[in-house]
Amino acid sequence: MHVIRRRGWEIPEREATPEHLFLSRRAVLGAGAAAAALAISPQAAVAQRVTDIPDPSKDLYPARRNEKYTLDRPVTREEVNGNYNNFYEFGTSKEIAKAAQALRIRPWTIRIDGKVEKPFELGIDDLLARVALEERLYRFRCVEAWSMAIPWSGFPFARLVELARPLSSAKYVRMETFLDPKMAPGQRASWYPWPYVEGLTIAEATNELTFLATGAYGKPIAKQHGAPIRLAVPWKYGFKSIKSIVRFSFVEERPKSLWQQLQDSEYGFWANVNPEVPHPRWSQASEELIGTGERRPTLKFNGYGDYVADLYKGLENERLWA
Repeated sequence: MHVIRRRGWEIPEREATPEHLFLSRRAVLGAGAAAAALAISPQAAVAQRVTDIPDPSKDLYPARRNEKYTLDRPVTREEVNGNYNNFYEFGTSKEIAKAAQALRIRPWTIRIDGKVEKPFELGIDDLLARVALEERLYRFRCVEAWSMAIPWSGFPFARLVELARPLSSAKYVRMETFLDPKMAPGQRASWYPWPYVEGLTIAEATNELTFLATGAYGKPIAKQHGAPIRLAVPWKYGFKSIKSIVRFSFVEERPKSLWQQLQDSEYGFWANVNPEVPHPRWSQASEELIGTGERRPTLKFNGYGDYVADLYKGLENERLWA
């Protein structure tokens, strides 16, 4: 049970202004002052002010480490991790960290809907106030056959499922990222079916490993990693790691990810790591540890089989990547 102990200066949540309203008002007021001083357009002032709002979650980090989740390799250096990223919303290069700084992460509203008792919206900081953050050391493996080791901070996906209160008819969670082509130039590419979508079964979502990351390396998560909230599932290929999530929908039918819509023969729903199942265009037998050049044999389920293998029993007729 998560027990909230309030400090003497804290007010009850019911009396607090919702985060998305507070930040929007703050942005508008700041924009007006900036417009008067700088004689720029109100629209530009609002955008600039929202971009400049300091991350109000910074004092939540570093989160306490959960020692249950350990590594068989050193943590990837932060400067390496921060400059080798996939974030197609901002470009196809691995060096998109600079471009990703255009991502505006406050205000950030998350919608929870679909087969739930009552759909609702809440701001990212309202969500962070309802969960207990922890740090976990996880391996990360991309379908491109490279890997890292990352100290994520965040909370179990199961906690969000508890807040959502899904109906018994919900079988999957469909996740969706933001859609803003003006902010994210990659979303202007018409050949991608934006916004980015990913899905998990309810059983996968509530597995103890499934993590919603809001921080990394002892601080709020960097924009190029998918701020302010992203998925971290250490046993799956990296394309099962949706970034900058704005919507969680509990649904009956299996969602199709952006990559499945583009190339279903290469990117399936299950996307689990098995060195015996090659990508159609390259082997999965080994992986390169980014930052070291070392190659290691790929482990089934990325070495997390004790936690997740039972999720995939009885799926012999599925086209598995497991």
